[in-house]
This record gives sequence, structure tokens and C-alpha cells, in this order.
Amino acid sequence: EQWLGATLPPGSRPRVLALTSPESNGMSSETLLVDAAWTEDGTEVTRRLVARVEPPATDYPVFTTYDLDMQFRVIRLVSEHTDVPVPATHWYEPDPTVLGGAFFVMDRVDGLVPPDVMPYTFGDNWVFDATDDARRTIQDSAVRTMAGIHSITPADHDLGFLEIDQPGATALERNLNHWKAYLEWVVGDERSSLLDDCFAWLTDHLPRDASADALSWGDGRIGNMMFRDNHVVAVLDWEMAAVAPPEVDLGWMCYLHLFFQDLAVQLGAPGLPDMFRPADVRATYTAASGQEPGDLTWHIAYAAMRHGVIMRRVTERSIHFGEAERPDDIDALIIHRDTLAGMLDGSYWKGVAL
Repeated sequence: EQWLGATLPPGSRPRVLALTSPESNGMSSETLLVDAAWTEDGTEVTRRLVARVEPPATDYPVFTTYDLDMQFRVIRLVSEHTDVPVPATHWYEPDPTVLGGAFFVMDRVDGLVPPDVMPYTFGDNWVFDATDDARRTIQDSAVRTMAGIHSITPADHDLGFLEIDQPGATALERNLNHWKAYLEWVVGDERSSLLDDCFAWLTDHLPRDASADALSWGDGRIGNMMFRDNHVVAVLDWEMAAVAPPEVDLGWMCYLHLFFQDLAVQLGAPGLPDMFRPADVRATYTAASGQEPGDLTWHIAYAAMRHGVIMRRVTERSIHFGEAERPDDIDALIIHRDTLAGMLDGSYWKGVAL
């Protein structure tokens, strides 16, 4: 209330009516749901808002930094120059003394999010229980939304604030080197031979058929989208945004479904094998963007291998807070280690519709 009072025009007299934190997807920035009321032009108005707050270092954060200003600018850029649905943004506050970290405020959007816990491939949720046609609508809407994001390119917009400060002749090489640096931060002195092999493979097999650079969402998956009537109504979570070829996002979108699908199959469930097959994603994306992506094999592996580093950090975080025990084999912290090994020796790809 004090911050709103200093931010809004004099005489607004803001009141916070309710403040909660969602229990659904997400394990990085803190999300606060705020109902607030204030006076505009002599009339009291009520607003349903969301505040995204930088996590404190004591929370053993998943990533090295959380650039809330960058996320705020990206959402506004997408809102102003595309038809991609994003929440309306209001304010960015860099002062960490207000809420314990920098934050930005945006409108709240109503919709359904495909669950991560338990994953939507496991059953007993709105995605799994939908018809085949409805799930295809969900998929196609998500892919078309991705194409809309990629319509923002360095050729037409100033994306300098998203350029990665790493060595490399191309945006893809700089992106890869950024994740190599993240790997070093995560593992420290306790290396993972599996992850080292993964990043050596990525370096040795860097693709040469990637499309021209574009705005890369970074964490493009349906778990970071809200849906209404099976269509995307909000794109969320921009903390991994950068400049990269579109295939980076497409590989992430395909693999994050494969990750949940593989988990379901390992537990004896059928999952949703017909969703986000790379061949289908490529076809829909080509039709939506007018640009045919390059081969997605490397980019799917890149997603899986980056996700491997994240999963190690997430599990180390659980160990730090006493929620898990450290295993004798450090690679056991990577839940999809068998997938990574199969990608390296080639056996994994036999079951993927590329």
C-alpha cells in the first residue's frame, strides 16, 4: 500500500484487499497475487494484479541472476509489436527494500495452465482429459504463439539488451557458451561426467542450418502458458529470454513435453505420445511463420542437456533444504540421465518423430 501510494498519482488512496501466492507451476521468481483498489478520476477502481519478485539469495536460487527489468521490457516489447497475448505491464521497481527484491507488476489473466506437478501427461487433469482435437488445438495455438514471438528480430527491433555477453561468432554459439558458464556455476568442484560429455557433444555437433536470429522466449513450453477454450491467452515467465535462432525455442518446446512423456512411460502410464511430436511442430510452425525451421535434433538435445543442468541445481536445492539426500553418484541428481545417455549414443532418437 505504501509503495502504491508513492507510485500512483496523488489522492489515489490505494488499499490492498488481498494478497496470496499461487501453489502451481514455477520454482524461481516469487509470484504474488494482489487485489488492490484506488481512486481514479474520483471513482474507486479495483485491480487484480500480479507482482513478480526477485528471489533472495538465501532461497538457493535456480539461476545466477533474475533480471526483472529485462523481463519487464521483453513483455512490453511483445505486447507493443505482436498479437501474442501477454499480461499488461504497469510498473518496474528496482528497489529491493520494498518487497525483498526487485519486482514488476502486471495485470492478472484468468486461464488454465497445464500442470507440472503432477505432470499433465500423468492423467487426471484438464489437458489429459481433453479430446484429441482439443489437445491438437492446444498444441497448434502454442506453436503459433511461438511463431508470433519470433516475428520480433534484431533486424527490425533493438534487442541489444538481450544479447548474451559470451564469446562466439553467432548468437547460438554465445547462447551455448552462456549455458556452459551456468554448468560451471552449478557443478562447482563436483563435476558431472555425463553433463561434461553432453556439452562436449553439443560443441562438436553445432548445427549450421539454423534460421536467422529472433527474440527467443527461452522457456517456451505450455506449462508457462495460460489457456482458455484451448487457446493461449497469456505467455508467462520470460527470465530465460535472449536472442537466438527460433529452433532453440522449438527444441525446448518439444523436449519439455518429451521429458514429461518419458516420465509417464517409465511409470507404466500411456502419457500423451501424440502431443508435440517434432514433425508436427515443424509443420505447424512453418505454416504459421512462413519459415521452415532447420533440423531440430540438435536443439532437442540442447534442451535436454540444459534441462539436465537445471535439474541438478533443483535437486541440489532440495538437498540444501533437507528435502532430499545427496546420492553417492552425483549424476543420480539428473532425473533424465538415461535420456541424455541415449541422446549421446543415438539410441534415444529411434522413438522420436523428428
